[in-house]
Amino acid sequence: MPARHDLIETTPEEALDLFLQERSTESADSTIQSYRYRLQHFVRWCDGVAEVDNLNDLSGRDLHKYKLWRQEDGGLNKTSLKAQMDTLRVFVRFCESIDAVEPDLHSKVISPTLSDGVGQRDVKLGAEEAEELLEYLGRFEYASFAHTLLLLLWRTGLRMGSVRALDLNDFDPENEHLAVRHRPESDTPLKNKQNGERLVALNPSVCATISDYIEVHRPDVADDHGRDPLLATDNGRPGKNTIRTTVYRWTRPCQYGHTCPHGRDKDDCEALEVRWSASKCPSSVSPHAVRRGSITHHLTQDVPEQVVSDRMNVSQRVLDKHYDRRSEEVKVEQRRGYLEDV
Repeated sequence: MPARHDLIETTPEEALDLFLQERSTESADSTIQSYRYRLQHFVRWCDGVAEVDNLNDLSGRDLHKYKLWRQEDGGLNKTSLKAQMDTLRVFVRFCESIDAVEPDLHSKVISPTLSDGVGQRDVKLGAEEAEELLEYLGRFEYASFAHTLLLLLWRTGLRMGSVRALDLNDFDPENEHLAVRHRPESDTPLKNKQNGERLVALNPSVCATISDYIEVHRPDVADDHGRDPLLATDNGRPGKNTIRTTVYRWTRPCQYGHTCPHGRDKDDCEALEVRWSASKCPSSVSPHAVRRGSITHHLTQDVPEQVVSDRMNVSQRVLDKHYDRRSEEVKVEQRRGYLEDV
């Protein structure tokens, strides 16, 4: 098929490179990697299956054929397929902006429709569990790395990468806040880049614990870039896997004084075999689940949504869709409190 006269001949590989370059100015590295992973399948399909070497020739029929191929070739479930097609739609819309495909072609990308609740992760650390865990750590592991990490994650709702990015001088005990900063040049980018920078208020108790951690338990180390991380290991700034493993380990119920809710024997429990097997416990949760639980807890305690949005650096649309896990009964009772005198 001859190229349309009003379009610029563009290969799939060239379009993908331009798309990733454009997105890299506003998205975190992890997001760019996700785009690359999802779209490389489309480039592979164009090159090997459809023999499309010029995106000018791409049609709605081709996009439908790709969807069927991706579903069969990749064995994707409905949620994964939707994620990939949604990304493809964004990519095709970008291709329209650089005159690589016909106008409005993105509207012909058909993405699966999920029923309510499907595709939204509901795993979170409950408020009761969080308070019991922090009480235990406060008694038996006070101001340790684990205690300080879990305390920060729960009380602030910060992302794992944001907690990892904190330096000693980002903590201001006198004014009781943390400064969250985007520093990609020294390996601590924020998910939302400069838009994620902000001051996060702390209460006096949290400040006291952090101060005691710094004074008693924090190793006197710098990271590979000469910065002094707030949370530190003997080797410097903790990696994401260290943070993730610590959270999984301490959110196992048996770790903070409970009997196993799953009837397992400690002698043969797979989640206790080695340090990094803690995630095999059905009750252990990831740092992101702690964040989700923290956000839900803030909302349940009648903290206004805009305050939660600003503090946790998440839009209200994303807050409602992915993080707000209050039941409808809780929501209606909270609304009732505001409306009693109306």
